[in-house]
This record gives sequence, C-alpha cells and structure tokens, in this order.
Amino acid sequence: MSAWLKLNVIVVEEVSVERRYYLSSLTLNVEQFAEAVRGHWGIENSGHWSLDVSFRADDSRIRAGHAPENFAVLRHIALNLLKQDTLCKRGIKTKRLKAGWDNEYLAHLLFSGG
Repeated sequence: MSAWLKLNVIVVEEVSVERRYYLSSLTLNVEQFAEAVRGHWGIENSGHWSLDVSFRADDSRIRAGHAPENFAVLRHIALNLLKQDTLCKRGIKTKRLKAGWDNEYLAHLLFSGG
C-alpha cells in the first residue's frame, strides 16, 4: 500500500485504427488516388471548419430525433447562401450576424441568388 502513496503520474493512452474502403471505376496509380482522397478530405475538412467557426456547429446541443440532421442541412444551406453573396465584403461569420440584424440583407440572401 505504501507504494501507491508515492504515485505521481497516471497515463491513459487511447489508440484507434480506422479503415476506409474506396470503390472506384477510375484507373489511377497510387499517388493519383492518394491525391484524390486527400483533396476530398481537404474539402470536407474545410467545410466542417467553416461550419464550426461560423455556426459553432460542434457546440450544438441539438440531439433529439432527426433534429441534428435537419439543422446540419439548414447550416449547409445557410453557408452556401453566405458564400454566394457578393453584396457584403465580409467573412461568413460577419455575414451571418448581419443577416440576423438586418432584414433587408437577409431578404437579399434568401431571394437574390447571389
């Protein structure tokens, strides 16, 4: 028991292995395929980063039923509308806030198509 009294550190390490399977009719070499996959995930991660920074999507407490998927779709629609906007020369987060404060700007986003 006295050895436990001198314990200073406990380390817990989590290790995981993730496998992804890809099916394709493309004829690519390994380098081309790896580049295509990295490009895909780069776009995915960029979109996720935009959603998280602009909408704090990772902090969402929406959990019940289909609500998480429904709100994810709404966030993607909103992000696309904000990205297409050329009227306001600001970042996505600022445009989102402006749309919340300014009904005319919100109407512009929803009905002008860019």
